[in-house]
Amino acid sequence: MRPGRQLAVLGLIFVVLYLLVFFAGGASGGWKDRLEPKLGLDLVGGTRLTLEATNTVDGRAPTAENLEEARRIIESRVNAFGVAEAEVVTEGNRNIVISLPGENRDITEVGSAAELRFRKVLKAADGSGAAAAPAPTATPSGSASPAPSGSAKPSAGATPSGSAGPKATASPSGGQGGMAPAPSASASPSASASPSGAAPSPSASGEPVPQSVEEQRKAVEKKVGAAAWAAASGLQAPADLAADPSLAEKLKPFATLDPREVAVLPAQMQFNVPQISCAQLDQRPPASISDPEQQVVACEDGAAKYLLDKAKVLGTDVNDADAVLDQTSSWVVSLDFTGSGQDKWTNLTREAFTNEGQACDATALGQDGKCRVAVVLDNEIVSSPEIQGVLTGNSQITGSFTQKDASELAGNLRYGALPVTFEAQEQQNVTATLGASHLRAGLLAAGIGMALVIIYSFFYYRLLGSVIFLSLVLSALLVFGALVVLGRQIGFTLTLAGIAGMIVSLGVAADSFVIYFERLKDEIREGRSPRSAVPRAWIRARRTIISANAITLMSAVVLYVVSVGAVKGFAFALGLATVLDLVVVFLFRHPIMTMFARTSAFLSPRVSGLGRVLPPRTAEPAKPRNQRVKEA
Repeated sequence: MRPGRQLAVLGLIFVVLYLLVFFAGGASGGWKDRLEPKLGLDLVGGTRLTLEATNTVDGRAPTAENLEEARRIIESRVNAFGVAEAEVVTEGNRNIVISLPGENRDITEVGSAAELRFRKVLKAADGSGAAAAPAPTATPSGSASPAPSGSAKPSAGATPSGSAGPKATASPSGGQGGMAPAPSASASPSASASPSGAAPSPSASGEPVPQSVEEQRKAVEKKVGAAAWAAASGLQAPADLAADPSLAEKLKPFATLDPREVAVLPAQMQFNVPQISCAQLDQRPPASISDPEQQVVACEDGAAKYLLDKAKVLGTDVNDADAVLDQTSSWVVSLDFTGSGQDKWTNLTREAFTNEGQACDATALGQDGKCRVAVVLDNEIVSSPEIQGVLTGNSQITGSFTQKDASELAGNLRYGALPVTFEAQEQQNVTATLGASHLRAGLLAAGIGMALVIIYSFFYYRLLGSVIFLSLVLSALLVFGALVVLGRQIGFTLTLAGIAGMIVSLGVAADSFVIYFERLKDEIREGRSPRSAVPRAWIRARRTIISANAITLMSAVVLYVVSVGAVKGFAFALGLATVLDLVVVFLFRHPIMTMFARTSAFLSPRVSGLGRVLPPRTAEPAKPRNQRVKEA
């Protein structure tokens, strides 16, 4: 063989790699800055949040398209924090991981507002749980409707349609102006939402329920008992415990339900049973009320419980939302809808402003006697403004907003239209000091591991130990350069788990040395010279080395595919180091051994490390002296 060619190829790889390190895209700053790999949060400090995405209550995995769309929206919300180098990536088929290097903050809210819905408020009741206790003074919740959180009115450039001109307070005056509602909004609410009280019982409400939810509902019915379930099913309005004190005892088991059990109850039952409080409703699993074709129950401020109509406008209909100052220097939220979304919003505000079909009862009306529209994010109501006109253009949500409140609401409206819902699984906060300590510990462990391998190799293999030393150094340089380039090109970050993967790879590299050198000894024991033993030992050891590294590589690939978080970083680093070790094996270790075999030092038992198998060198017999024989 010609070892010079393989060494030249290895040298070319180094030249190309470090040209990328110093001059490729993303390389900036001084020489030292260009040599810095991208470090993970556990090494530099920061916050990492893992979100698990679900589409429905029964936990089906979302589609890849929906997950990617959610990732882009969450990334926009994270960037709105003004954090530099934030990273939002998907893992597996349902996880999104958010990383904020150098930042320690609570970011769980970026995934809490998942699906945005605009729903008309049909009824309101006390959701604090106080109504569950009968008292002589208890009255139906209709006599004390919750105060609206604000009002929705046209922005400066928009005017209500029809003859209903705005007053100074932006509440329209006059009649309905003879406006016919749009066909899509002409359907009156279901009988269950009508103030006439002719609603069917929840058990016969006709709501389409998936089989899994139906089974859960039966389990809840069994838990509360037949008497409690029958009493709740017979309610057609919030229970008046003052008029019938015995109801309090019958409905008492509903207070023991956990949020997941409450989520599977029919909407009418959730609303009418006083023992079901906002504390239970607010903790329902994500996507519990995401179906836009169903009436739902949600709470505002943890005390007011609302029965909400079907969702006529969705988050995907919102084009933009901003917190702005109005003419009175008060903070408001300005809404801009898409083309089709504006038509839906106009129809919805027409229904609410005219109280079409008297769908909103007295408990749900605002201070000016108009219906309210609830802005629902996931399971919570973030605002329920009273509609002050038929809004045909850009609209505003007003209320007693601070700048922070208005900005937060605008952000929820702007980025809340996620196609899936999320549950926060894990949030990890690492300080910069702790990260630096982790980095020192990881590098120290890697250095100690490498030093022990080198010391043992020199002790046991002597000259051959230099081959091990040089191979490990070259492997380390290749891995380091690859980490720098991959960090810039694909965003790979080196974590403490990644350092652990590289330390493990040292053992894999050491195994390949042992295999090769022991094969070399076997060839010499069989009587071959060291020079001829080197290529034969390489042929016999090569297959074993490739098999061992292939198994390690396959294990790393499988671990990378099925794992998430830090374990994925460990698998990637282990696989990368294993591949580069194979490069060094073929392009350096065998060629350098071929060159060593041609030196006299390699044939020395004391120097080469092959002393126990090399035949001892014996002194050559003395040549007989020339003697002359003389005749006596």
